[in-house]
Formats: sequence, structure tokens, C-alpha cells
Amino acid sequence: MAPPQQRHDPYRAFSFRVEIDGVPLAAFTEVSGLESEAEVIEYREGGDGRVRKLPGLRKYPNIVLKRGLTQDTELWRWHKNLLDGNVNRRNGSVILLDEHGQEAVRWNFRNAWPCKYLGPHLNAKGNEVAIETLELAHEGLELV
Repeated sequence: MAPPQQRHDPYRAFSFRVEIDGVPLAAFTEVSGLESEAEVIEYREGGDGRVRKLPGLRKYPNIVLKRGLTQDTELWRWHKNLLDGNVNRRNGSVILLDEHGQEAVRWNFRNAWPCKYLGPHLNAKGNEVAIETLELAHEGLELV
């Protein structure tokens, strides 16, 4: 009789951390844009009625980070440097944690810079947390 196979449950999407240049930045509520794609180039040789599909340019959409606004202005200062004409590229990681808080999956991105900053939407009638958003343009993503 064969031994039972080990069960592998999927990871939960709510337990993660973000590091930029090795410095953990806590309290992000949302991360999106962990994507990569290659353009498709259609090519047809003369006399051949078939279309071949070849890989073209690799693309990496922007990574979007959202977190509750606090007194920590590091993300704004990074973006402000860009507005002042100083592009400060940084490497970073998004780390998915398992149920024990240990690293399970890591996405590394490289040469990122903050192309867009959004302050919170304020509403005196609401009771939501003030959320700031930072969009990072980057030049590569790898799953480690």
C-alpha cells in the first residue's frame, strides 16, 4: 500500500511583508502588480500559410503598494526625490508568509522607482483608515 501523499494547502493572501533595499516596511494593506508578460510577435515566412508566434519584449507592470498613512514619510520622500529630478532606484521584495509567519514565497523586483504617489481619500463622514498608495515602476520581477 502506498503511503498517503502530503497535502499542500494554498497560502493565504493576507500575510505578507514588503522590503525595499533590505529594509522591512510594515503595515502594507495591499500589494498588486506582481506580474510579468512577453509581447507576442507574429511572424510568417514567405510561402508558408502558418503564423509563428515568437516572444518579444518582456514587460513588467507597475507594483502598487497601499498602506495606512502614518508619521513615517519615507515613501513620500522617495517620491519627492524623483519630483526634484533625482531618480533613486531601489531593489525590493514582496514576501508571502506561511501560517507560522515564516517566508514561503518571495518576489524580487529590481531598479524600482516611485512613479506615482496618491494621498488618502478624506471624508469627514467616514471612519476608514487613511490609505496612501505608491506605484513603483521597475525593470524586472522574479519568483524565488
